[in-house]
Amino acid sequence: MPEPTPPPAPAGAPAAPCAAPAPPAAGPAIWTRNFRLYFTARSSGLLSDAMLPVAVAAGLIGAGHPLGSVGYAMAFLMAPFAGLVLVGGVLADRFTARRLMITADLVNLATRVLMAWLFFAGVDRLWQLYALLALAGTAAAMFQPGAASTVPLTARDVHGANGVLRTSEALTALLGPAVAGLLAGAAATGWVMVLAACAYALSACCLLALRLGPAPAPPPGNSLWRNLVEGWHEFRSRTWMWGVIVIWFFYSALSFGPLLPVAAGLLVPEHGSTAYGVLNAVFGAGTVLGGLLGIRIRPRHPLRGGALAMLAFPLTPLGIALGLPVPVLAACFLVTGVGVTFWGVMWATNVQTQVPAEVLNRIHAYEVAGSVCMAPVGSALAGPASEAFGPRAVLLAGAAVAVLVVATLLLVRPIRDLRQAAGH
Repeated sequence: MPEPTPPPAPAGAPAAPCAAPAPPAAGPAIWTRNFRLYFTARSSGLLSDAMLPVAVAAGLIGAGHPLGSVGYAMAFLMAPFAGLVLVGGVLADRFTARRLMITADLVNLATRVLMAWLFFAGVDRLWQLYALLALAGTAAAMFQPGAASTVPLTARDVHGANGVLRTSEALTALLGPAVAGLLAGAAATGWVMVLAACAYALSACCLLALRLGPAPAPPPGNSLWRNLVEGWHEFRSRTWMWGVIVIWFFYSALSFGPLLPVAAGLLVPEHGSTAYGVLNAVFGAGTVLGGLLGIRIRPRHPLRGGALAMLAFPLTPLGIALGLPVPVLAACFLVTGVGVTFWGVMWATNVQTQVPAEVLNRIHAYEVAGSVCMAPVGSALAGPASEAFGPRAVLLAGAAVAVLVVATLLLVRPIRDLRQAAGH
């Protein structure tokens, strides 16, 4: 999840005409030439990203390294992203998102080629893999801010385009681990990295082929620090935005973050790894449905509608805590996937249509940093909390927090009453 800061618009007021980048003037509402290229680029990159954790874990374990090395590998991948995404937002505004995203794809391509070489050779020196993963995390931090600002430049129907992209994200999240697992099992992890490198090459070529209009940029001469401060002022001036991010701190730390490790710790011993995999696949199917619903349903107050959809989230931790049978749990996972992704479409569309184009990359960087920073904390605290109170108590507490999150979203007037931007 920004010269002097303009006064914030009244809560719930429609965005001003200059509040978003000018979309394409003619042609299809979604599937313009530029959006087709961007969709291909984004889907290729997401598929490669989804393959990486499974491929690295399988490769390290297969090479005889301890389980702890997998945790260190993921930490080296995630820490640079969390720490540098704000810098990525500033650089995207300075040098245009397209250029920075192409550079990030090329860096990712190089890291995957080098990782392929490492895994083919046997990964004798872990520090080399850790360094490459840190570089990949840095590239992701440079790419992510531009992912928001590019959508309004490629499609007139920003809401529908976000629904399409969320659906693609859900599908790649399903396919990526499966493809990585099959390739790593049938051949070698190195070939997964070769495929990922090809995906990044395709993404870079598609982004290079984009033909976008001039992108607004910060005034020349401003320092990196000044750009960050301006981005902060713009972020802070929108109560609906920082309000959601503050609420998300608690949701990520107390509900979403602990869910994955605690759920795995209960479901795998009780029902087996196959059932656990099926339940996650069902959740993925739910996210696809949520993206499709997000394309079709356009509430007048998007964040209100998205918050109501988030009432589906507590079903999963509650169902696991109550020990429901697998078929009933599958229904819970499916509905949760629908609700979470529907919220995601509403949120992404509002950020992209309510924020001035010249600061959108920076504001998106603040939004992403605030949204994801507490999830690892929640995951880390899940173990000690489970030992102290029991895993089922942690899940019940997470379900209760999720309900309180929805209630808070609906009680805060600037969030509840924010209207859909004109034309979207």
